[in-house]
Amino acid sequence: MPTRDTAETRAVTLVDLPLVRRLSESGTILDSELCYTQEASGTQSYGLTTLLLPYRGVHTMVTRAEKQQVAGQFRLRENDVYAHLAYVAPLLEEGDDDTAYLHLLDAMAGEAGKRGAHLLAAEVDENAALFKTMRTASYAIYARQEIWYRTPAMRVDYHPRHPVELHQAREDDLNGIYILYGNIVPKLVQPVTELPGEDDGFVYRKDDRVEGFIGVAEGSRGIYLTPHLHPDAFSEATDVIAAAIQKVEHSTKLPVYVRVRRYQDWLDDALVELGFEICARQAVMVKHIAAGVRAASFAPLHHKLEAVPSPAKPPGGITDYSQH
Repeated sequence: MPTRDTAETRAVTLVDLPLVRRLSESGTILDSELCYTQEASGTQSYGLTTLLLPYRGVHTMVTRAEKQQVAGQFRLRENDVYAHLAYVAPLLEEGDDDTAYLHLLDAMAGEAGKRGAHLLAAEVDENAALFKTMRTASYAIYARQEIWYRTPAMRVDYHPRHPVELHQAREDDLNGIYILYGNIVPKLVQPVTELPGEDDGFVYRKDDRVEGFIGVAEGSRGIYLTPHLHPDAFSEATDVIAAAIQKVEHSTKLPVYVRVRRYQDWLDDALVELGFEICARQAVMVKHIAAGVRAASFAPLHHKLEAVPSPAKPPGGITDYSQH
């Protein structure tokens, strides 16, 4: 006789506060920006309680299955179709029963779908036990990325080789930024690449064309940069990144983290030259919620990138994205 499935998943309430506090003592952060700006690198103590009460765009759920109790969060901006897992707790160890985690992941995908999301993404350490569970839960790898870091004590004495000028992103830069994204971000990854808005980072222009955008997020624990540079700016890459770091007010006091996805791994040499080291290797995993979502999810980016030329090739002619 089959075992009766007694798992129950629901939105968290104030009644669950003691449970959530206990679970949040360990867990897995699945949003690298959140991890490296709101908590110190390497910790897993980011508290679910910080977002327990109603919070715009953030949804917390709890699952009880047999003797297991797990909780998770995802965020979904209003009128967006792209949801992002933020946190799952407690930490899943190798060999643990992942039944409750599978129920939780499925329920969060269902809840995100009810709220209009077409896909749910997460950034996961490939060596983590949760990585295997997410594969079982029908999450696919869309890209791979590395997180580089540099503490104030690791700063090097770097002298710029090229004069570069950056400015805060403005409304009239957005079209150029979207064209840049369309050129350098592989089509497979475009649905899970959030487009920036005004004041979200710094723009590098060359010959009146946007050839670089450095996204910036800053929190109490660190500064998180997401560089997007055109291959034509290869020789200026180190200077552009150095200039962006210098423009961030607290970069001399806080650790600086840089996310580099595999399709831009030619930036690695620039980061090494600036004193950065790798602190994490992650997979960007995606679960489709609605049938046909891939075509639909490309639409917003496509409309903004009309008449975009053929994708630019990275330095060295690297064009194989099969490993992303």
